Amino acid sequence: MSQKNNNFIRNSKLPKAVIFDTDNTLYAYDSVHKIATRAVEDKAIKVLGIERNDFILAFNEARKEVKERLGSVASSHSRLLYMQGAIEKLGLGTRILLTLDLEQTYWRTFLNNCRLFPNFLDFAHQLKSRGIIMANITDLTAQIQFRKLIYFGLDELFDYVVTSEEAGADKPDKRPFEVAFEKLQISPEHTWMIGDDPKSDMTGAGEMGLKKIQKIHDGVKVSKTGISKPDFIFSDYSELISLINSVK
Repeated sequence: MSQKNNNFIRNSKLPKAVIFDTDNTLYAYDSVHKIATRAVEDKAIKVLGIERNDFILAFNEARKEVKERLGSVASSHSRLLYMQGAIEKLGLGTRILLTLDLEQTYWRTFLNNCRLFPNFLDFAHQLKSRGIIMANITDLTAQIQFRKLIYFGLDELFDYVVTSEEAGADKPDKRPFEVAFEKLQISPEHTWMIGDDPKSDMTGAGEMGLKKIQKIHDGVKVSKTGISKPDFIFSDYSELISLINSVK
């Protein structure tokens, strides 16, 4: 165990609330995203009779335009808008049924391949058994993120859920955290934030005064200094089970 983690254990008390990010924190997003994206490309190629690279280029251009136009809000993550824009860029106009079909193909394939990280549920139940309130702060729309939580069987586990759609901005903006604390009625200094992203999760939590716990995996950067520097890092939830059994 690192010196940083040892210091956190010595100087910490059990939180009154724990806030979780969703993607790449509760489950591995990147691998299932690749599978779902491939399924969409395969369907587009079959239905439209186009080359894979042509669809990829149109999709990437549409995605970039949506994000530039909308900024850091929930709808900027909408795959429905990405699909619509891609089809239009291919010169096919607005094909509503096909757009919906491609979007549903993505999410159906995505959810069918999702798996919670090992030991997450054991850790969550340990928190529940101690009376610790659990919340979820997540970017993207409520409809999509609610579907994920239901699929995982977590809809009754979290006491509160805040999406960037509800808050009006993505993390690390303070608004999602402010909405969460309005619901929690617990001060930030008694709250842990568990996430993987150094900017949206660690910086956002740091600016609000939460304890920052970062889940690390391939490709994740851990800040060494500044507001995004985590207080504790872990790769498996079994480490957090040991953590809550070590602090008082």
